[in-house]
Amino acid sequence: MDNTLLLTAGYEPLKIINWRRAVIMVLLEKVEVIEEYARHVHSPTISISLPAVVKLKRMVRRTPQRVKFSRQNIFYRDAYTCQYCHNTYPPHKLTYDHIVPRSQGGKTTWTNIVTACIRCNLRKGSKSLHAVNFRLLKNPEEPKWLPAFTPQFNIEAAPEPWRDYIAMAGS
Repeated sequence: MDNTLLLTAGYEPLKIINWRRAVIMVLLEKVEVIEEYARHVHSPTISISLPAVVKLKRMVRRTPQRVKFSRQNIFYRDAYTCQYCHNTYPPHKLTYDHIVPRSQGGKTTWTNIVTACIRCNLRKGSKSLHAVNFRLLKNPEEPKWLPAFTPQFNIEAAPEPWRDYIAMAGS
């Protein structure tokens, strides 16, 4: 079934939740329904439209958290750009590379991993940057934050009721 876009009290996209959780939040009066799908769910006593977009009624404080170390977040940090040839690629044409190879004691950390295209990664192999005459586009750092809402799809793929809210978040 359909998912629901959860907005902050300030109408900023917070996260995507499943429709069941959204309905429970509506019934508990924790959220206000902003947009609905045409579909309904029924219980023996009530019928409710599936919420497409809901907004929290109260402000929530976001506690800063460390950014999760993942392939996707490495690509995002490096703007989907190979740090060796400086070209941008779609995710399926990217991998990540240890600047100091693991075979030479390199660790899997934010500061030793960069986004690389498959071609450059194969060319570098387990050699040093100097050995293959590569220059990094920028020195890798642990990101302090990522946007709270980074959808893994383009705006055209989002359900129609979400598009205005996602477009506002991207601007």
